Amino acid sequence: MRDILIKNGKVITMGPQGTLENGQVLLRGGRIAAVGESLDAPGAEILDAKGGYILPGLIDAHCHIGLYETAIGFPGDDGNETSDPVTPQIRALDGIYPLDSEYGVAVRGGVTTVATGPGSSNPIGGQFVAMKTWGRTMNEMVLRAPLAMKVAFGENPKNCFGKGGRQPVTRMATASLIRETLYKAREYADKKDRAGEDPSKRPAFDLKLEALEPVIRRQIPLKAHCHRADDIMTALRIADELEVDITLDHCTEGYLIADEIARSGRSAILGPLGGFPQKPEVQLQSLEAAGILYRAGVKVAIMTDLPANHLWYLPMAVGMCVGAGLPEEEGFKTITINAAEILGLQDRLGSLEPGKDADVAIFSGNPIRDLWCRCTATVMDGEVRHNIL
Repeated sequence: MRDILIKNGKVITMGPQGTLENGQVLLRGGRIAAVGESLDAPGAEILDAKGGYILPGLIDAHCHIGLYETAIGFPGDDGNETSDPVTPQIRALDGIYPLDSEYGVAVRGGVTTVATGPGSSNPIGGQFVAMKTWGRTMNEMVLRAPLAMKVAFGENPKNCFGKGGRQPVTRMATASLIRETLYKAREYADKKDRAGEDPSKRPAFDLKLEALEPVIRRQIPLKAHCHRADDIMTALRIADELEVDITLDHCTEGYLIADEIARSGRSAILGPLGGFPQKPEVQLQSLEAAGILYRAGVKVAIMTDLPANHLWYLPMAVGMCVGAGLPEEEGFKTITINAAEILGLQDRLGSLEPGKDADVAIFSGNPIRDLWCRCTATVMDGEVRHNIL
């Protein structure tokens, strides 16, 4: 693996070095070796950004890539296991098709990392994973599995199960199913702790409760699909009651209760912006939401929710939020360092700092302000995976 020196561009580090107007990034051995204005790199392969923008690889903090295969229909639809409303044991890792064409779209758009997992039909839907967007198998692409446990509130579980007379028919039942299952998981974990090394005292093995044990032990968060303000508050209430971590995904009406979310200390992953306009729950969607939440003190990331939008749409969505009042620097954070921190991957991703993964996206201009700009090169783990420079 050759050293790569990226030069002649505006480097948005998202780290302590801030923005370098004419900076350079040195990549070595799959990691970022140095960031500066005049780096010594004899023999390195040169990537000339030609006056463009040099960013950390973009991160989509919530999508379903690989589980809803492109233009396949039912045979490639593995997003929701609707045979049972409570399926925490379902692993996205087992259903993702890593050769789907959308991964190529992601790489060509500068998106190097995604959080992907089950859809939102089930009150408890299963395990999300974090993965890179280049590779052949999940073994080489996965960053963290499980990353989070998907739960869903609002109209989706009602529409999937309630219309057929199956539980949950109401929002009350959705909350009840999630709460009851989490209490069972806490009891299961407590029994295992009390049993210690004595197998005779351990509870009978339960795969569903095993899958929820990392949630109860606060090793992974709940990833909560919640659009409406009342569903957001229900999600927060359950998380507080069970003392578990949670992220608020979609959070469409979160701007209406920004002070409540800020007091909770939880983060919001907004989107899809411009997706699913037919959904009743997004009728109060506002491009001003990101700015309102930011000013209230909430950490915000932006998502595509693919298949709602292609992954290359990510910076365009951010640009709309910036146009509606979100500061530009915060806009860049929503798809880089903020997304990494919300996903718990900030030790490897989200900023151009020595020691982090050599994931870099180069754009011909400012990707959140210039609709005409293109991703001209994408480097992942120190290898050039897309290059039209």
